[in-house]
Amino acid sequence: MADVNIIGGGLAGCETAFYLAERGIKVKLCEKKKNKRNEAQKSELLAELVCSNSFRGNDISQGVGLLKKELLELNSLFMEGALKNEVPAGGALAVDRTKFSQYITEKIYGHSNIEVIDQEIEKIDENKLTVIATGPLTDGLLLNELKRLIGDEFCYFYDGSAPIVSSDSINMEKVFFASRYDKGNPTDYLNAPMDEKEYSEFYQKLINSEKNIPHLEGEKEKYFDGCMPIEEMARRGEKTLLFGPLKPVGLSKNGERHQAVVQLRAENDNKTMYNLVGFQTGLIFSAQKELIQMIPGLEDAEILRYGVVHRNTFINSPKVMTVNGNLRNFSKVFIAGQLSGVEGYVESAASGLVCGIQIARILSNKDTLNIPEETMLGALMKYISTDKGNRKLEPMNANFGLFPPLDEKIKGKKLKKQRLATRSLNFLMEFKRELDNG
Repeated sequence: MADVNIIGGGLAGCETAFYLAERGIKVKLCEKKKNKRNEAQKSELLAELVCSNSFRGNDISQGVGLLKKELLELNSLFMEGALKNEVPAGGALAVDRTKFSQYITEKIYGHSNIEVIDQEIEKIDENKLTVIATGPLTDGLLLNELKRLIGDEFCYFYDGSAPIVSSDSINMEKVFFASRYDKGNPTDYLNAPMDEKEYSEFYQKLINSEKNIPHLEGEKEKYFDGCMPIEEMARRGEKTLLFGPLKPVGLSKNGERHQAVVQLRAENDNKTMYNLVGFQTGLIFSAQKELIQMIPGLEDAEILRYGVVHRNTFINSPKVMTVNGNLRNFSKVFIAGQLSGVEGYVESAASGLVCGIQIARILSNKDTLNIPEETMLGALMKYISTDKGNRKLEPMNANFGLFPPLDEKIKGKKLKKQRLATRSLNFLMEFKRELDNG
């Protein structure tokens, strides 16, 4: 019989399962997608990347870069899979979407301490150590079970994915290879430049195209800034995109200046598919096709996957969850991944690792171990679990604003972030020593 039940085979569920299994703990991982997929899922693989194939910046002066460094130090399966299936992406970490998921899937199915059950879970046993990592599209009877445990403490936002085009259909004479500010390899990104007239026509088409957003009755469209559809950004003003996903700064061909530049990033290591960077969209498919084919070099683009917007549900974790990831009123039930209120691939895997760490200690008859708030991992968990008055949680990425202040005043943002990152890794090493020593 399994020691731990894990519901959901995404990044967080797989991270928890592997951490526990490596420590001799028997795990039952339940994933329903072979029998019933949601609107965002396209494959039967575990750890599927349903939005971008990018895990964002690598530099530890960025919040997510520092979090990735911490996960590496803690032997994260997510980071192992990412580094073994990396594709060029300048200063970011991006992966071959399919190979990454295949790698994680093989690790999970191949582990002797993990039993994968292809079924939908409709009932939660609150007396059994359980991790719910079913993601932001959790629905049906399982969602009703969650409501039984936590009441009405739920929040939501709308999230989107970007279209993918075939590389064979790109007119390479109209695009050019370059990484912004020459970071990374020049061939990491394809760039489609627009002049003033081309951009103006593109913009007008974009703001006047029909949307297909899955509203619930009476509900407002709420977006997370990091995943805002391009059409919603555009409605803030004609120049908004020029400071966002179509920013021309740092990208030029033979010294030319452009009004706007659309970047495309390889989806796989043999570069047969390209993702339109920052093009999350909820436009109807016919409008997406027309819009994409207005981009220079993509006039004959073959669209392999259209962008979609879906409604994301997450718990109001400050009201119901502890810093260790378990529910306050049902201590054996843990919540991991985007359902817990973190936002982003890396953050989701990180929350799964936290649940694994704490459950392993419980099963070893040890006290749970506080992860220092001076680490990005600890700061993120503290933020999503700290109840401050009547605030409702907004989904949160890793960022330096989560940290407690330094003991000294530091002039300059760059130096301050360097000091915070150094402090974080020092605290992490101490935490790791304590973890290893039991």
